[in-house]
Amino acid sequence: MKRTLISLAAAFLALGGAARAGEPSEAEIKQALDRNPNLVLDVLRAHKKEFFDVVQEAAQDEQVRRQKEAAEAEEKAFDESFKNPLKPAVDGKAHVRGTKKAKYTLVEYSDFQCPYCGRGYQTVEALRKKYGDDLRFIYKNMPLPMHPMAMPAAQYFEAAALQSVDKAWALHDKMFQNQGALSEDFIKTSAKELGLDVDKLDKDSKSDAVKSKIEADINEAKGFDFTGTPGFLLNGIPVRGAYPPEKFNTIIDRLNGKKG
Repeated sequence: MKRTLISLAAAFLALGGAARAGEPSEAEIKQALDRNPNLVLDVLRAHKKEFFDVVQEAAQDEQVRRQKEAAEAEEKAFDESFKNPLKPAVDGKAHVRGTKKAKYTLVEYSDFQCPYCGRGYQTVEALRKKYGDDLRFIYKNMPLPMHPMAMPAAQYFEAAALQSVDKAWALHDKMFQNQGALSEDFIKTSAKELGLDVDKLDKDSKSDAVKSKIEADINEAKGFDFTGTPGFLLNGIPVRGAYPPEKFNTIIDRLNGKKG
């Protein structure tokens, strides 16, 4: 394609009385094309396939470059996170599975209706089984606007915790294990089966205390630049997305000084 343009530019120069031996210089080509811009379009029309192939190759090269650049930036940010881990609030309002003595603290910002969070739930359960008392898990709410049951489910979870933390966790499990059936009727039926006071649950779900707790969770997630769900912090190291357990195993190995 380049040779075609150069050859045509040389022909243009010849027509203008500026031909000389050998190929024209870059400045001469530019000058010729500036005088005759429509001729470039004529060349492209005459060589559509070649032009398309060049553009497609350039687009593929650019995609590879951007992917490489994004991967390098992600790796750099990942390395930096070990030097400056994030610090979520872990206070009396936090819902914790595990003990304070645990070596690892896994915080999740999640949405009960999000299918990716359903995968996140399975990953968390696998990690809890693998690490036992060495891992404590903290669930925080990040209901997304596009999921109509996400906010009600978060409200009922928080309301359940006001009655019984253990029963709230049981309700948490039921909702993630039955995402396809998630509805207010399902939640209330499940709450009743767990021995929760459903009338109190319904009233508390609309309380300022529940609203404030969910808002605090959302604001914390936003402060850590979590824009989607699920988002995790493992000892302050962010993991953005529904990664399998192996991703978290790699982080734990690195925290222990093992190179993966």
